Amino acid sequence: MARTSSKKRKRPASRPRPSGNPQRQPVAPTRAPKKATARDWIGAARLRTLPLAVTPVLIGTGASMLVLDGLRWVVALCCLAVAVCLQIGVNFANDYSDGVRGTDDVRVGPARLTGARKAKPRTVLIVALGFFGMAAVAGLAVVIRTQQWWLLLVGAVCLVAAWFYTGGKRPYGYYGLGEVVVFVFFGLIATLGTTWVQALALPQEAWFGAVGAGLFACAVLLANNLRDIDQDRAAGKRTLSVLIGRRASQVLFTVLILGPFVISGWMALFYPVAWLTLFGLLAALPAVLIVWTYRLPRELVVALALSSLASLSYGVFLFWAFVG
Repeated sequence: MARTSSKKRKRPASRPRPSGNPQRQPVAPTRAPKKATARDWIGAARLRTLPLAVTPVLIGTGASMLVLDGLRWVVALCCLAVAVCLQIGVNFANDYSDGVRGTDDVRVGPARLTGARKAKPRTVLIVALGFFGMAAVAGLAVVIRTQQWWLLLVGAVCLVAAWFYTGGKRPYGYYGLGEVVVFVFFGLIATLGTTWVQALALPQEAWFGAVGAGLFACAVLLANNLRDIDQDRAAGKRTLSVLIGRRASQVLFTVLILGPFVISGWMALFYPVAWLTLFGLLAALPAVLIVWTYRLPRELVVALALSSLASLSYGVFLFWAFVG
């Protein structure tokens, strides 16, 4: 008989068979972001900031009526259309530019369309350009009616400033210049431009009112930047709040939002109805309190809304003071 080897051949290792019924490990499905609804698009327009566009038109129109016998309502409405469409266009342009850069990936305030992947960046960009186009058409109508053709250059500068706030390779909003440019365009140019195209004159009341409107616009932007200070610092967005710090931003906000009431108090010596602008303190003082005592950044959204409301109240009563 053949001798059998004492050494057993090693069988190739086989994979262990699962005991019982094999079950696959559940894989968490990745949910695609929901598409933007009409409410999302309205929210992206940031309606709470629109009083900043209305206030300078009210003040500028009121100042023009100190020179004119009546209201040039067609020109005034066109000025309002320019300001509002520019404001909404800037908001959508910021949504687009910050979204494609990734600045809005982690956000405290209301979600953006681009950053939250609720809408295609191209779609948001088209909407922004559409509002810029409407502002340009309304501005062209003002130029044709008033024959002030040099204002075409001013309008072009406004559109460029609106885009490069967060757009382009080196947006000035990322280098602490946002508040300065907002003061110039949403304060001086918006107010004085409204007065000029109606009255072809710039009384000193228009200058005082322009400064007040600009200070409110700066206060709203500062509240927004203070809310996002940690996220902006992490994203490399060097806003004014990032540069000067939290405490200095709180002090500056207080000065900015209370400054217009000092101006209106001076004008009330000549236009007594201007004392009614102090009703705006009913919104401004709670905003200051929130800025100094907030614990969660989301609370500053309320301060921002109150600041815009104070701005609108200021514009309404100053308009009444000039007209009356």
